[in-house]
Amino acid sequence: MNRLLIGSLMLLFNLAGWTPAMAVDTNDQAIGMVTGSKTGTYIQFGNDIAGIAKAAGLNILVKDSQGSIDNIRRMSSKENAALGIVQSDVLGFLNRSESPEMRQVAGRLRLIFPFYNEEVHLFANKSIQSFSDLQGKRVVVGEEGSGNWLTAINLLQLTGIKPAELLKIAPLPGVTAVLKGEADAMFYVAGKPVSLFTKVGNLINKPEFAAMLANVHFVPLDDPKMLREYASAQIGPTDYEWLDSETPTIAVKAVLMSFDFSGKQSAYFAQRCQQLATLGHAIRANLDSLRQTGHPKWKEVNLDEKVGIWSLDHCSRNPVKRGGSKVDLTRELEKILLNQQEWPQFTTPAA
Repeated sequence: MNRLLIGSLMLLFNLAGWTPAMAVDTNDQAIGMVTGSKTGTYIQFGNDIAGIAKAAGLNILVKDSQGSIDNIRRMSSKENAALGIVQSDVLGFLNRSESPEMRQVAGRLRLIFPFYNEEVHLFANKSIQSFSDLQGKRVVVGEEGSGNWLTAINLLQLTGIKPAELLKIAPLPGVTAVLKGEADAMFYVAGKPVSLFTKVGNLINKPEFAAMLANVHFVPLDDPKMLREYASAQIGPTDYEWLDSETPTIAVKAVLMSFDFSGKQSAYFAQRCQQLATLGHAIRANLDSLRQTGHPKWKEVNLDEKVGIWSLDHCSRNPVKRGGSKVDLTRELEKILLNQQEWPQFTTPAA
C-alpha cells in the first residue's frame, strides 16, 4: 500500500491509540449497526435483523453508510456502531497495510455471520486475457472509498500488478470508457446479474454499437492467491445473454462483523458481548423466517460457511443468559438471607 494511501486512510480512521470506543450517542440498551446506502441490500438486511432482534429484546439502531471503509471508521469512533455489514475483503485490505495501526484494526475484527456472495466483474476489452495483462494499463477502480475501489485495490496489492493509471470514476462512465477504448478494464462488485451489464447486451441490436460489444468480455479470475480470500464463482450466459461461455471469477462475501468484545473484562465490553450473544441466537433461531419474509438474498445465506481469513466472533456464539440460571438462583438466595425472608419452595426440575 503506497504511503499516500496509508496517510489518507490514517486520517480517515484517526487510529492513534486505537481501541473500540465506548458509544456516547445513544442509550445503553441499544446497539448501532452501520450498513450501506439507503437503497442498497446491506441496509435491507440490517432492517430484517433489527426486526427479529427486537422480538428477542435487543434494540438495534440501523444506520446507512458509504460502505465498508466508512463502516469500520465509524465503528472505531465514539459513535454507537458496534456492528457492521461489510465486504469480506476489507480484512485482507487492512491486514496488508504497512501501517501497524491499520493491522491492529484488522486483528480485532471478528466474523459474526457470513451472508451472500457479490461477484467480481472484471469487464475489459479482449486484449486483456488474464489479470496479469492489467500491468501498465488504464483501469477503472471505482470512486475512492467505494466497494469497487476496495476490491480493486485489494486484488492489485494481492497480486502485485501495477496498472499505468487508476481511474476513480463511477460504474456507468466506467463501462462507457471501456466500450469506447478510453480505458482497458473496469472492476465492478455486485450480486449477479447486474443490470448495468445486462443492458450492455442491448448493444447487439444496434449496428453502430455492435462492434463495441464484440470487443469486450469478462476476464477470468482464478488465481490461487485470490482464492485464499475470495470464494470461487462463475459468470455466464444464464447471467448475461450476450455471453457465449462460462467465465471463472471470484466473489466477495457480504458479512456481519464486529470488533472483538470477548477480551476486556469491563462493564461496557461485557454488555456488548451479551448483546452479541442475543443477536447470534436470534438470527439462528429465525433464519427460516428471514428466508421467507426478508430480502431474497437471505435464501443464499449459510451461517456456518467459512470466510477466507476471518476469525469467528466468540460473543455471538455464547449461550444467552436467561433467568433461572445457577447464578441467578444464588443471588436470590443471598437476597433472601440478607433480608431474613422465608425460604422459597424450590421444586426439583424434571429430568
